[in-house]
Amino acid sequence: MFVKICGITNEEDGLIAVAMGADAVGFVFAPSSRQIAPARAGDIAKRLPPDILTVGVFRDESPKRVVEIVNRNSLGAAQLHGNESTEDTAYVRERVPRTMKAFVVGSHQFNTAERWGTDPILVDAAMPGSGESYDYRLARNGPAGLHVVLAGGLTPVNVTDAIAAAQPWGVDVSSGVERAPGLKDPKLVADFVRAAKTAPMSSGPEPKTGPYDWDADAAF
Repeated sequence: MFVKICGITNEEDGLIAVAMGADAVGFVFAPSSRQIAPARAGDIAKRLPPDILTVGVFRDESPKRVVEIVNRNSLGAAQLHGNESTEDTAYVRERVPRTMKAFVVGSHQFNTAERWGTDPILVDAAMPGSGESYDYRLARNGPAGLHVVLAGGLTPVNVTDAIAAAQPWGVDVSSGVERAPGLKDPKLVADFVRAAKTAPMSSGPEPKTGPYDWDADAAF
């Protein structure tokens, strides 16, 4: 199970996420209580192990600006979390190969997510960032063949059941492992990663620990 800890705002939390077994960390560049300056995110990313995927999270940013920020700050991937068009997404994907588009579960865009051309895709609640849970079974209703990263209202308590319901390729958490907005709780991070990594799957590979081999994996 791929695990991403999002909303990293400081070096300590980035290192905690890595130490607890996360595969990726996310830096939010859109207006949010977890927003971080790109240069600061780049500084943190440089201090993390090279096998950890560092993800810049954008919402309705210009495609050129997305590419510029990712490349200038040596980030590994871009996550588009707004109303980006298929053309804008393609522009970013051609220049940032590890690009992930986010979709609201049950929306028309989610049902036609293959048009955006990213794999994996992220599936979130109707109000991303709200910390609200939903019927995670709906995440299975998207286009066949795409790897799904499940997000929205996940916590150490419910992630095992959420994985059983959605059968995703990965999970993404932010507020569910915080002690305050933008500040991670080490115990909650550890509990979340452990629960996600050991969650039983009805199909697919056995649970594994440690960072992904990005070049060998089918997604990213």
